[in-house]
Amino acid sequence: MANTWGYGAMTNNFSDVAANAKMMIIFGANTAVANPIGFKHILQAKDRNGAKLIVVDPVYTKSAVHADEYVRIRPGTDIAFVYGMLHLIFKNGWEDKELIDKRTYGVDKIREEAAKWTPEEVENVTGVPAEQLIRITQMYASVKPATLFWSLGITQHSVGSSNTRILAILQLVLGNMGKKGGGTNIIRGHDNVQGATDMGCLADTLPAYYGLDDGAWNHFTQFWGVDREYMNSRFFEKKWMHEKGFSLAKWWQGVLQEEKTHSNAPVRVVWVQGTGITSMAHTTKIQEALKKLDMIVIAEPFVNEIAVLADRPDGIYILPATTQYETEGYVTATNRSMQWRDQVVKPIYESKEDQEIMFEFAKKFGFYKEYTRGMKMEIIDHELKQTKSDDDDSIVWPDDATREMSIGLLSIGLRGISAERLRKHQRNWENFDPDSLIGLRGEVKGEYYGLPWPCWDEKHPGTPILWNSDIPYEEGGMGFRNRFGLEHNGVSQLASYDFTPVGCKVKGGYPQITKANIEEVLNVRLTKREQELIGATWSTDLSGIVLEKCRQRSACCLGNARARTIVWEFPDQIPLHREPIHSPRWDLVQKYPALPDQEKNFRVETKFISEQQKQDWSKDFPTIISSMRLVNLSGAGMLERTSKYLASITPEMFANVHPELAEKYGIKDGAMMWIHSPQGTKIKVKCIHNRSVTPDRICLPYNFAGMLQGVDLSYNYPEGTKPYTIGEMSNTITNYGFDPITQISEYNAGLCRIEKA
Repeated sequence: MANTWGYGAMTNNFSDVAANAKMMIIFGANTAVANPIGFKHILQAKDRNGAKLIVVDPVYTKSAVHADEYVRIRPGTDIAFVYGMLHLIFKNGWEDKELIDKRTYGVDKIREEAAKWTPEEVENVTGVPAEQLIRITQMYASVKPATLFWSLGITQHSVGSSNTRILAILQLVLGNMGKKGGGTNIIRGHDNVQGATDMGCLADTLPAYYGLDDGAWNHFTQFWGVDREYMNSRFFEKKWMHEKGFSLAKWWQGVLQEEKTHSNAPVRVVWVQGTGITSMAHTTKIQEALKKLDMIVIAEPFVNEIAVLADRPDGIYILPATTQYETEGYVTATNRSMQWRDQVVKPIYESKEDQEIMFEFAKKFGFYKEYTRGMKMEIIDHELKQTKSDDDDSIVWPDDATREMSIGLLSIGLRGISAERLRKHQRNWENFDPDSLIGLRGEVKGEYYGLPWPCWDEKHPGTPILWNSDIPYEEGGMGFRNRFGLEHNGVSQLASYDFTPVGCKVKGGYPQITKANIEEVLNVRLTKREQELIGATWSTDLSGIVLEKCRQRSACCLGNARARTIVWEFPDQIPLHREPIHSPRWDLVQKYPALPDQEKNFRVETKFISEQQKQDWSKDFPTIISSMRLVNLSGAGMLERTSKYLASITPEMFANVHPELAEKYGIKDGAMMWIHSPQGTKIKVKCIHNRSVTPDRICLPYNFAGMLQGVDLSYNYPEGTKPYTIGEMSNTITNYGFDPITQISEYNAGLCRIEKA
C-alpha cells in the first residue's frame, strides 16, 4: 500500500466507517473475534447507514455470520479473485475514469491483466462461483462510499505484498480513496502495532520508515546529537549500516545458517522484549536456534514462553518488565491516532519500565550519553540546540522522549505532537465528536482526537482520513504523495495540471518540497538565514521552515502526485496471482508458478519456485490448512492463558475439521489426531467436527504453547508460572514460504496430512 500512494497505514478510522460507510468488504479477517471493538463499528454502519457487508474468507467465521454475502475462497487466491472483480469493473465501465486519468499511473497494465481473469477462470482458481463473483462485484462497485478491510489473512502469505497492493488498487480504481466512509482499513490485533512499526521495530529501516541509506543515518545522528563517525564505529564494518538485519520470521537462520546467509558472523545472543517468538512460524527451527545460542535475555512482565520452548538448563535471563499500568506515554492506534496513558500504579516488586531496562543496558555498555542525548535537544528559533548537558541526568520521561520524536520523525508528520497536546486530549474525551473525531469545544476545538499522523505542526489538527483532497491542507487534506520520482518511462508521476486539492495555492501536480525547489514550487522567497537553516528535504528539515512555508501556501510538503499501480522495484511490478508454495492444485502450479528463488533478502537465501516445484505436495499432503484467532486468547495467548477464567473458555488446543474429512480418516469428534506438515513436523491436537470448514481444509488457532510435537514442556515453567492451559503451537506445522518484500511467513495457504492419534 505504501508503494501505491506513499504511506502504508489505515487510511480512515472505525468511527468514520460507522458514520459514513454504505458498503463494506472484509478480506482475510475475522474481526468479530480478532478485534471485537472494531467489529462493533462495522455493525453500527449496518444499523445506522444500511451498509451492506461482504466477507471473503476460506472459513465461515463469526464475522461471516453478519455478512450480506459470504464468499468462500481457496486460501492464497485473493489476487485472482480481485482481478476477477476488476475484470467486471472495467468491462462494465464502473471505474472512476476521472481519477484514473488525472491522478494515477499504470492502470492500463492492471486493465490488461484483469482482461485475462474471466469469471470462469476465477472460479477455476479460487473456487468462487462465477455467478457469485458477478453479483458481488456489481454490489460493491455500485454503492459509494465503500470501504475495505483486511488483516493477517491477506498479509501472511508468500504473496502478501501483492495481496495488499491489489486491494489498494481496487479501491483506487473505484475512487474510494480519500473519502469519508471509504479507504483501506488494516485491522491490527493490538493497540500499538502501528506505533511499534512507526518507531522502527523493523529489520530494514530506521524509525519512521527512513530506510538505511546515508541520508537517513545523517538525519538521525543530527537530531540525536551524535557524531556520525561515532555511529559508524558501532558497526563491525560501515557496510552493515546499510544492510537489512535478520527478519523476525527467519532470525533463526542467522544462528543455524542452514540456508546461505550474508553476515560477518553467526547470531550468538537474542534479546526478546515485547514479543512472543512462539507466534512466529517454524517453531522447531526456532527451538534448534534457541538451544544453540550462547545467551537468551527476555524482558517481559511474565514468563515469556520462548524460555519454555528453549528447553535448556541455563543461559536464559528473564528481566521483569512492568505492565502498561505501571508506565506513562502514548500508543499509536490502528487509525494512526496517538492515545495518551497515565501511570496507574508505580512499578511493583523488582520490575522496571522498558526504557529503564534499556537505560541500564546503555550504561553497562558505555553509550548512555549518546543514547539519551536526543532527549536533551530542542528546536529554538529554527535551530537544533542541546539544552541539557551530558552530565545532567534529569530526563523527564516520557515528555522528553515525545519531544525527541516530534523533532526528528518528520517523515510521518510528528512535528505537531507533544506530551502537552496529547495529555490535553486525554483530559477532554467528552469534547470530541465520536464519529468525526473532531474537537467540538473548549481547548481541543478544531483538533482531531489523538492528532492522527501526519500532524504537521503545532497548528495542524491531525489527519483522520489520508489522501482527502476535498478539504484544505490546514484541516487535514492532501493529495497523493510524490515518493517515486518525477517520471517513469517518460510519463510524469505528478497529478494532472487540472487537478488541485481544495484550498491549495499551488495549481496542479507538484513534487515533494525540497531546499532546491521550494522557492519555485511554492512561489516564495527565503531569507538568507532561512537558506542557511533549511534542511535538504521536507523529511530532514529540522528547522521546520519547509512546513511553515507550506502552511502559508496551503500546500502539503508531500507534493501532489499520481498513485502508482506499477512498482518497478518489486519482482512482480504489478500484482500477479502465484500459486502457494505448497498448493493443492499441481495443474495451477504449472500455470501460475512461484517467483524465482531469492539469493539474498534480510541477509538470507529464500526458496520460492525450487520448493514449489520440488514435487506435487498435494499427493502426500492433500488437506489445506488455515489458522485463526480466539476471542479470549489474543496474540499468542501467553497472558490470557494465565487467567483461569479466560483459559477455561478454551481449555485445550484443537482443530476444526469437517465431519466428512474426519470420518475419512476414522477420527471421531473430540478424539486426538496428528497433523503432519511438508516440513516433516507434526502436532497432536483434539479433532472438533465443524462445518465452518469444507471437506478439503482444516482450521486451527495459534494461541497455544507449552507443547512441541507431542512433548509436554511444562517442566520448563518456573514454579507458579505455568498457565492454566497449554497446547501445541500451530506454527510448528506452518509451511515453508516467505513474502519476497517483507519476509512475512506463509501462515495461511499451506498443506497438511491428518491421521488418527
